[in-house]
Amino acid sequence: MAGPQRSSDPSAVEVVNQLHRSYDQLRTQMGGVIVGLEDVIEQLMVALLCRGHCILEGVPGLAKTKIVSTMASLLHLSFRRVQFTPDLMPADITGTDVLEEDRTTGKRVFRFIPGPLFGNMVLADEINRTPPKTQSALLEAMEERQLTVGGDTYPLPDPFLVLATQNPIEQEGTYPLPEAQLDRFMLKVILGYPDFQEEIEIMKRVTTAYAFETQQVLDGEQIIALQQVVRAVPVADHVYEYAARLVRMTRPNESEATPYIKENVSWGGGPRASIYLIMAAKARAVLRGRYHATTEDLHAVAAPVLRHRVMPTFNAEAAGVTSDDIVAQVVSTLSGSQRQSGAA
Repeated sequence: MAGPQRSSDPSAVEVVNQLHRSYDQLRTQMGGVIVGLEDVIEQLMVALLCRGHCILEGVPGLAKTKIVSTMASLLHLSFRRVQFTPDLMPADITGTDVLEEDRTTGKRVFRFIPGPLFGNMVLADEINRTPPKTQSALLEAMEERQLTVGGDTYPLPDPFLVLATQNPIEQEGTYPLPEAQLDRFMLKVILGYPDFQEEIEIMKRVTTAYAFETQQVLDGEQIIALQQVVRAVPVADHVYEYAARLVRMTRPNESEATPYIKENVSWGGGPRASIYLIMAAKARAVLRGRYHATTEDLHAVAAPVLRHRVMPTFNAEAAGVTSDDIVAQVVSTLSGSQRQSGAA
């Protein structure tokens, strides 16, 4: 069986170096428009390079739409934004057939009008405000990367990235995604408040005539090629084993689970979490100019990959223990045991 592409492949290494330089340019360009949020930018790029999708969670006013639309512009990708509402129907996002008259023949024919899902980067704003029927249509498109309307199948653009936002402070009248549907998202990205200096910089930019002219960094064809490069990144056996242990430690019924996990976790990550951990580690390594993934990459991507796949118990939630706390505890326990075994 052929093994993964070797890091000594000069063509692959050069592609990685080019991507690293392009990513530096992207961060510079994004910094001219968005203040801070560098971790968020990296996680969105990781998802894009892995052909994954993201849940974005943050309170209003944290520039969720701005960051996605700016990134789409820099990558020369089409951007679509859909405001999800309680009355939104599946056809409103997928598109529909309309009956019109053919002027050449005089006959009436159906013509498909594409919906907003036919874009490279789709921002599904407040996905938890729309009923499950419409949520399911979006999730089907994410998984299949094609839509079937009126018996005809239409492929979605490539690359295709869905970024669904959730407002964490208003839950009345919403339709929270079930855990099984949350699992279809590769990453859950948390947007926090800016720090003191960043908030001052934001005020200065918004309340003055500040303007920044962006320049294209990559395009769709280059991104598709880079997605193949990410899959070819080699991963050592001990990194695969480390990822498997990390995920298995989040499951309270596994032998690897600690008493802390058994007490605070009702449900842990499944095999999809293990797959996404490895893929995200590969993409992060490439973005940082390396053609191999390490356990340090796994540590860096553990929270966005696992936070929506680890379900705290009722008692844990009552005590203020979050899924991020649990993931941090697992990473700390596993890295500590690795250091001890290395010292031994």
